[in-house]
Amino acid sequence: MLRGRVQHLLHCILFISFIFLFLVFAGAINLDNKEKPYIDPWETYGIYGAIILYTLRLLTFLTIPQVLCNFGGLTLFNAFPGKIKLKGSPLLAPFICIRVVTRGDFPKLVRDNVSRNMNMCIDVGMENFMIEVVTDKALNLPKHRRVREVVVPSEYKTKTGALFKSRALQYCLEDNVNILAETDWIVHLDEETLLTDNSVRGILNFVLDGQHQFGQGLITYANEHIVNWLTTLADSFRVADDMGKLRFQFYLFHKPLFSWKGSYVVTQVSAEKKVSFDNGLDGSVAEDCYFAMKAYVEGYSFNFVEGEMWEKSPFTLWDFMQQRKRWIQGILLVVHSQEIPVFNKIFLAISCYSWVTLPLSTSNILLAAFCPIPCPQLLDLICGFIGAVNIYMYIFGVIKSFPIHRFGPLKFFLFVGGALATIPFNIVIENIAVIWGMLGKKHKFYIVNKEVKIPVTV
Repeated sequence: MLRGRVQHLLHCILFISFIFLFLVFAGAINLDNKEKPYIDPWETYGIYGAIILYTLRLLTFLTIPQVLCNFGGLTLFNAFPGKIKLKGSPLLAPFICIRVVTRGDFPKLVRDNVSRNMNMCIDVGMENFMIEVVTDKALNLPKHRRVREVVVPSEYKTKTGALFKSRALQYCLEDNVNILAETDWIVHLDEETLLTDNSVRGILNFVLDGQHQFGQGLITYANEHIVNWLTTLADSFRVADDMGKLRFQFYLFHKPLFSWKGSYVVTQVSAEKKVSFDNGLDGSVAEDCYFAMKAYVEGYSFNFVEGEMWEKSPFTLWDFMQQRKRWIQGILLVVHSQEIPVFNKIFLAISCYSWVTLPLSTSNILLAAFCPIPCPQLLDLICGFIGAVNIYMYIFGVIKSFPIHRFGPLKFFLFVGGALATIPFNIVIENIAVIWGMLGKKHKFYIVNKEVKIPVTV
């Protein structure tokens, strides 16, 4: 624990130093007191040109809520908690159902991961658990007392016409299908998600505590065999987002102010049944987001679950872009849903619109160089702070994903450089995804390839 606190202190010093140096480099902090050449924007660009330039600059402010939450989450709470210790006996823990939802396209992956996850639970000492695989296509998993395969009938329809993953999740809650008690717990995983000993202990602590009905933890992507280094390094931002914004909203407010992810989700059965996944078409594309907002509306409590799980980043750039496109389309449907009050989705909406306007705010990179405009120093400081935090998120994601003690200094700094080098790529991909998502059909659910195909030599 002491080592973790020292690491956290060093990380905070690095974080704040990076922000300061970035502000100096960007010119927001002037150390030599040199006056900047003044440009009259109204005379140089005209009234309409100046208004457009200032409006584009102000669009950056839409990211302030999530940037502040990321900063708070990465500094206020220990970012290096170390090994999770059990706070009670696993024998006293309530029954836990580890539920995996799949379309059935990757049977070998599902079989292998079911076996690995079961062994991990047993190794940690978990006794009261089962693994339930919910699939559209029969997988014919090996018979085991702890494994249950549920095949969703092709003719099954929910009351509101929910589709895709929502439909499968709702089928599990039907009275003639569900075998869980109201006081049991469900751990939702994607088919590629792997448990770790830390995450199993974190889940056990969460359910033994029992104060919150919903929880979620950290997912990392740079584990074991890395299929695509570009997408994996780009996903280092998501790792930092979990440790920043996700922890901040759950530890401080116990509410999903900015929503949550669809995997590593821990729910109490009674609460999940009351919220339900039967949320029509608008709740079928980003079913996790809609569910979180609905649970928020109904007053349920959330918390962060300690311990990380493992997943893999998309294997191809096409899948990476399709994944982002589905997210933006699904979140837009949630934000525009009449069923979710504005009060509950205000932060999600601001975050979503900052994403939607990304092509406009990205233009500031070029406009700041070719069409400079004078701004109050406070505005420059805020814009610089936003840029610094977002760039540091990539650095921190690498620190968590590629620990220096595991890979050595040389490889570690190469990974940091690689992650920073992916920023332009990420910006381009995100911009394409936003434009495509806005113009394309929104009620679609693209599933990325999740199975590594090993070449066979004949």
